Amino acid sequence: MPALLDKRYNLVLNPFLSLWITSAVFFHALGSFGLYGAVWWWDHLTHALSASVVAGIGYTVVRSIDLHSETINLPNKFMFVFILLTVIGFGVVWELFEFGLDIIAYITGISMPLARHGLDDKMKDMMYNTLGATIVALFGQAYLTNVSEDFRSKFKVRGSH
Repeated sequence: MPALLDKRYNLVLNPFLSLWITSAVFFHALGSFGLYGAVWWWDHLTHALSASVVAGIGYTVVRSIDLHSETINLPNKFMFVFILLTVIGFGVVWELFEFGLDIIAYITGISMPLARHGLDDKMKDMMYNTLGATIVALFGQAYLTNVSEDFRSKFKVRGSH
């Protein structure tokens, strides 16, 4: 994603943001090679990290819209709630997707890489998603505002200020 944003839109992310996004993918890839089963906390780490990336993207896009229009004014408290609800919503959709894969696996007899481990696992996944979102909701405004401003300036549309 960082390379695509740079190449296609000339939007260069700072090294911390590139590392943050890339680590989420990297840790999930390592998990697929057996770490999910071998390290008890690996799934928790990847859920919190991925949720923080989703929260960061959500914040950046919504803040860019807020900066784009003088008629839209989104208070900080709204942004906090928006980030949490966005990540929780994405988390629910993801868990439903995994559940659907389990049904398909059961019907077809095919082994799926995303295994369901019961309701307790789903609730822990949602807790760690919320943790990642909360971290971004608390600190995102301080660290992601410049990214939002860069994003907005690169994607100005007709009628923007």
